[in-house]
Amino acid sequence: MVHEWALAESIILYIKQQGYVNIKKLRVCIGVLQSIDKEILNYALRELAEEYGVKLDKVELVDEYPLLKCNVCGFMWSINPSEISDDVREAIHFIPEAIYAYYKCPRCGSLDYSIVKGRGISEISVDVHE
Repeated sequence: MVHEWALAESIILYIKQQGYVNIKKLRVCIGVLQSIDKEILNYALRELAEEYGVKLDKVELVDEYPLLKCNVCGFMWSINPSEISDDVREAIHFIPEAIYAYYKCPRCGSLDYSIVKGRGISEISVDVHE
């Protein structure tokens, strides 16, 4: 829960710093590997927007699914979030690098791969009132 509030505060401060204070729609793409509670994040965004003087009409929180790329053979693959157990999800949430203890390249078996998508915030877009 603390993680969502810290993330929300960073987002609100970022958009305010960019000069956006009258927002029609805020869209945030969140990597599934972060295990963010979207309901708490949405609530935190709205509360903090009000606190920081930002008018926020609509919030859209979009899941970004994990995409991994093997650094040995170049193979790219995805992890189905519904197949990640709660224990693994929690470990990755607190220590994202823990993913390397649970997954390997399905083609060559290497543990040397990169997380291309699905971790952290990948996109923030803002539609403002004119």
